[in-house]
Amino acid sequence: MIKILFVCHGNICRSPMAEFVMKQIIARENRTSDFYIFSAATSTEEIGNGIHYGTLSKLREEGVSCTGHRAVQMTRADYEKYDYLIGMDDANIRNMLRIVGQDSGHKIYKLLDFTDKPRAIADPWYTGNFDVTYADVREGCEAFYQYLCRRE
Repeated sequence: MIKILFVCHGNICRSPMAEFVMKQIIARENRTSDFYIFSAATSTEEIGNGIHYGTLSKLREEGVSCTGHRAVQMTRADYEKYDYLIGMDDANIRNMLRIVGQDSGHKIYKLLDFTDKPRAIADPWYTGNFDVTYADVREGCEAFYQYLCRRE
């Protein structure tokens, strides 16, 4: 089983979007039993809160199920629990490394590092543009899934 943790600042926009998009891809490929997918925050600001209304609206518009999510914070123990810890931007990566100490197992990546155009995924909390964030998350998850398939 491949265990993936998607991480962003608050766990209410980008990382739950990636979690549920990836779950949709895995279901589409009939591989749900092969993966464990979850998401978390690097901060404590939104702990216990549901998905941001903009993310929720965009996921519903795209037909992506996202029920039952509550924001949680990433912990040091997550480094041992997961095979991949996937951040959305450089600040996420710095904060993830602050939490875990170091990436000796080479498990920490940015989601769009798996695409042909590595870059950060903008935080729609600030930009207000959930369409662009969704497009980037979808691109990253599709590319990440293909990467995982090539490694099998």
